[in-house]
Amino acid sequence: MTSDEEKTLKEPLLVSKQKGGFRTLPFIIVNESFEKVASYGLLPNMVLYLTMEYRLENSTAVNILFLWSAATNLLPIIGAFLADSYVGRYPMIAFGSIASLLGMTLLWSTAMIPGARPPPCNQFSDSCESPTMSQLLVLYICFGIMSVGAGGIRSSSLAFGADQLVNREKRKSSRTLESYFSWYYFSVSVSVIVALTCVVYIQENLGWKVGFGVPVVLMFFSTLSFFLASCWYVKLKDKASLVTGFAHVLVASYRNRDIQLSGLVTDEMYYHGKESMLHVPSEKLRCLNKACVIRNPHEDLTPDGSASNPWILCTVDKVEELKALIKVIPFWFAGVLRFVNLSQSSFLILQASSMDRHITSNFEIPAGSFFVFYVLSLAAAVALYDRIILPLSSTIKGRPVRLSLKCKMGVGIFLSGMSMAVLAVVEYILCSIAMQEGASDRTQAVGHMSAMWLVPHYVLLGLAEAFVAIGENEFFYSELPKSMSSIASNISLLGLAVANLLASFIVNVVDTSTKTGGAGSWVSSDINKGHYDYYYGILFVLSMVNFLYYVVCCKAYGPCKGESNHKDLAFERVGSEGDHL
Repeated sequence: MTSDEEKTLKEPLLVSKQKGGFRTLPFIIVNESFEKVASYGLLPNMVLYLTMEYRLENSTAVNILFLWSAATNLLPIIGAFLADSYVGRYPMIAFGSIASLLGMTLLWSTAMIPGARPPPCNQFSDSCESPTMSQLLVLYICFGIMSVGAGGIRSSSLAFGADQLVNREKRKSSRTLESYFSWYYFSVSVSVIVALTCVVYIQENLGWKVGFGVPVVLMFFSTLSFFLASCWYVKLKDKASLVTGFAHVLVASYRNRDIQLSGLVTDEMYYHGKESMLHVPSEKLRCLNKACVIRNPHEDLTPDGSASNPWILCTVDKVEELKALIKVIPFWFAGVLRFVNLSQSSFLILQASSMDRHITSNFEIPAGSFFVFYVLSLAAAVALYDRIILPLSSTIKGRPVRLSLKCKMGVGIFLSGMSMAVLAVVEYILCSIAMQEGASDRTQAVGHMSAMWLVPHYVLLGLAEAFVAIGENEFFYSELPKSMSSIASNISLLGLAVANLLASFIVNVVDTSTKTGGAGSWVSSDINKGHYDYYYGILFVLSMVNFLYYVVCCKAYGPCKGESNHKDLAFERVGSEGDHL
């Protein structure tokens, strides 16, 4: 056995040869997939439950659901920091699974126990009791616990699955991780489809007791699935707080701002840990390198070689971790706009409701169900790319190939913009038909036009998400240090939260600016008075500007790990063992 192999076996990441590997992935994926079915199955009809059973005003119910969704999207980021810095990924997912099961059980109890919600209205009078403070408190607690549980599972599930692979097959990590990320998103997409069809159907046809009971059963099996494979998991130890470490670097680099770096050429001048593989910091963002410069070894270091004051001297590893996070932020921001394009569902429902949604003479697709086409195209794209496109490309080339991460993200960002162009064209045609026929009610003019014209938009949007979402997660996971894996797999959720605010800002600006001079708003709630084709055109232009910004980011960033400079936006050649050449 070589010294390198002995060192590898001693690494804390490789706990045991019997742990990790592909056999653990079904348990991890089933855990989050069932959680997605349960949580997404509750969301669509929840507004009906709040307005019909709790008799809340529409605006109040919508605000409650908005806060619930916002908390569910933001808590995974907090959970990721906690998992990477304090508790570890396995305990975080375990806690999230139990919390989700508890929250859904409590919500089910509000449907099962009559006293948990207001009594039915008296049919002999017009009076209906409002919910009491205690009833509302129980409801809010249910939502809060479910958000905490979803944050615990989603914060670490993707990274925890990757932990089971990356240390077992280092030479095949690139292709293995790509396949894992692809099938992970495929499973999640199928889960959303099941949630939006089967679970919603059960709620509408069998009532709230059965409709809320099904998610509880699914969440029980989700939790059971995760714990069944506990003895096989690779469980990485938590590291020191990343937030504190980043603060150390920023403060130390500022306090050492007077240091001249031009004459520092030896690694003895930089402070690094005993087990660190990095002895000299990189040349990018050189101002941060001052945080790891040893000015006076007798004052800056203790007798055992550690830093006497971490607010003055940091390790090279800490400096490089902060650099890595700063370097990927422009890529993260480039992906935010796709969430803005994805959040136009309310306008699309208005659009679909004015068109013919019949598949047969007796079956009509609900306007709110067209989103299923997006999920179907996403799932199909993931499966085709992993099982047909890549193998076929490798056969044609005569060697294993894969689409580079930056190219994959670029394709997704471009397709997202094109989806808005298609939507603008469809809306322009609808407006033209209505104007030619001089109809005051657009439904009368274009009601004969099939709503299937909206499907290409959903298909392009699904294809875009298949490329950019998987590419982003693999990019962040590969480029950020392994100590930040949970954060890497949840940065996109932060982008979703930012996109909600950005989408609201864009709508408000368009609404305010187009109302001037007595003209009707382009995004009027009355679709007969709006100009949604112009609005979608604005989103298309912003998307193309965003795509150009992304290309600039790619050039400025340079090659990813394992890539060469001339292959940043092309198919990468990989060796017979899966390594980048």
